[in-house]
Amino acid sequence: MDSKHQRVKLNDGHFMPVLGFGTYAPAEVPKDKALEATKLAIEVGFRHVDCAHIYNNEAQVGLAIRSKIADGSVKREDIFYTSKLWSNSHRPELVRPALERSLKNLQLDYVDLYLIHFPVSLKEDIGIITWKKSPKHNS
Repeated sequence: MDSKHQRVKLNDGHFMPVLGFGTYAPAEVPKDKALEATKLAIEVGFRHVDCAHIYNNEAQVGLAIRSKIADGSVKREDIFYTSKLWSNSHRPELVRPALERSLKNLQLDYVDLYLIHFPVSLKEDIGIITWKKSPKHNS
């Protein structure tokens, strides 16, 4: 894969590879497989790695990235890392701690893209209104 030609320029001037390596795996898949698979993905040319706290494999994915940096295969700036905010942390005061927890698990200094994983809260009292009855339907 020629990552220099398969990327899109973002409005801030940075580039994002258009093809990413997703790290989700069902619970029955051993976590060390995320380590092996992510290393292999980087070796074959993937430069966009997609993970999330809810996947429960950030430590392994972070270790894979750090090991490929340590062996000289890539530099941190070569990897475009995407993470995601899970639906129990949508309140503004919960976003930064959720990101910091992911960074701690990954043992990385930053993520390149942080998305809302699923735009619906898991708690009714979270404070995000996605739908509201009109006054004429208050019964």
